[in-house]
Amino acid sequence: MTEELERMKEFLSGYDGEEVRIMEICGSHTAAITKNGLRSIVSDRIKLISGPGCPVCVTPSAYIDRLIELEEKENATVVTFGDLLRVPGSSKSLSQIKGEGADVRMVYSPISIADFAQNEPDRQFVFAAVGFETTTPLYADLLCELTERKIENVRLLTSLKTMPNAVDALCSGRKENGEPLIDGFLAPGHVCSVAGSCIFKPLAEKYRIPFAVAGFEGGELLTAIYGAVKNRGIGKVFNYYTRAVTESGNKKAMALTSRFFTPCDAVWRGMGNIPASGMKIRDVYSRFDAGSEGLSDDRKINEKCCCGEILTGRRTPAMCPLFGSVCTPASPQGACMVSEEGSCRHAYPYRAAARGK
Repeated sequence: MTEELERMKEFLSGYDGEEVRIMEICGSHTAAITKNGLRSIVSDRIKLISGPGCPVCVTPSAYIDRLIELEEKENATVVTFGDLLRVPGSSKSLSQIKGEGADVRMVYSPISIADFAQNEPDRQFVFAAVGFETTTPLYADLLCELTERKIENVRLLTSLKTMPNAVDALCSGRKENGEPLIDGFLAPGHVCSVAGSCIFKPLAEKYRIPFAVAGFEGGELLTAIYGAVKNRGIGKVFNYYTRAVTESGNKKAMALTSRFFTPCDAVWRGMGNIPASGMKIRDVYSRFDAGSEGLSDDRKINEKCCCGEILTGRRTPAMCPLFGSVCTPASPQGACMVSEEGSCRHAYPYRAAARGK
């Protein structure tokens, strides 16, 4: 550890000022904070809380139900990334229906579905298109590929989110005493690398709180946490991930996204419908849409599941009555215990220590 990092670590571990709540809004940050043991480094006066930064976690259970309905009613093949397989719908998961004989396939790249569809022209394929600003260009690239190759037996069921309006909703929340719930954010490095750090500037100024753009190594996160604490009350975006993030972002990726997608309202788990916080396929390409609109509720497999409260920073995983007993990685009751970026999944190995706090 460099001398500068050691100085930051000493400050954060010895901090005894007013309690400060820093929220990360990136699932990869959630994973990296746990992996690097950063919660054990900082003072108890610094609360590192997880927000709605995992795209799988914020996708409502009704979306899983819709995918299952499409597979059952239309005899379609559902194609998805791995994390979504075990997310519970209101009664079943994609993994469960796969075990019952449904054609559900896991891929590592959206482009794989184009090859499936071309090789099996008589079958309908539905891609579970979930993600944030980082992933949406990949789906735009897929739509470009489908258009160029004249493949017509692929549709996308989209649950695509954009960060700013959801963060705005988080910032507007208040504690019972009127104080803000969040004093600063670790801004998502991946999202900012695509959309630019500028997307958080209006929110920083509006709520007079710092947004510290962070990388994913332990030292990078420590630096960003230090910056967020030191700059509490300053409405500005601080970029601590300059090797990958610029103010304007990746203009080519954003232009590709804009070609195929347009803003829309979106349902977030635990936050409900947030205006203009999502992306949908443009009307001119509507033939590729599997019926993505109209997901207006957040059904649960277990009504006691606290995923929504955990995603908005109102509870920690240990405060959920199901955590570590009824809800485990082997038997998840909510998306936060399923995803590799979920806060409950990362808290589970340390559940005894978490309950002791």
